Amino acid sequence: MDRIFGAMKASKTDLSAFNNSWYNPGGNALTRGCWYWLSSVFVNSRFPFSGFKKFALRLFGAKIGKGVVIKPNVNVKYPWNLVVGDYSWIGENVWIDNLDKVNIGANCCISQGAFLLTGNHDYSKPEFDLIIKPIVLEEGAWIGAKSVVCPGIIVKSHAVLSVGSIATSNLEEWSIYQGNPALKVRDRVMKG
Repeated sequence: MDRIFGAMKASKTDLSAFNNSWYNPGGNALTRGCWYWLSSVFVNSRFPFSGFKKFALRLFGAKIGKGVVIKPNVNVKYPWNLVVGDYSWIGENVWIDNLDKVNIGANCCISQGAFLLTGNHDYSKPEFDLIIKPIVLEEGAWIGAKSVVCPGIIVKSHAVLSVGSIATSNLEEWSIYQGNPALKVRDRVMKG
């Protein structure tokens, strides 16, 4: 047993060897710099006007549908990697860390403090390689407050990720998920 653990420990994380030169976030350095400045003043701030936030996001390449509501302190890393469908809501302190594409369908709700995470690192390699995968939220999905959607996840139509839960695998349509990792707890039934 000691031999197995000894071999596993032989290689250690070496962040000096980290190299993500293959990754292209899109936009040039000037575009990214302008976005960071504009975002910090108007989008990722207490600035209350959703209309201007949508204008700024569109100006930098985001595709934003009609009737979208964007609350204060929303952090969008790269707007050119963002699609938001009609009548979706993005709550206060939501962080969309979209190193890869994030596609939010129509009538979705992303509640306060939720985190959409498209990037991670390969902990099995000493170089700690960057891994990126897109996220898709299909129509009517609801991401609860302080929840996390991990890279590569598809939240299917009308699925719910409950408060403080972490989606590490795809969520089935019309289902409610809870926990870490999030597990299905029941079906979503709408009245009316």
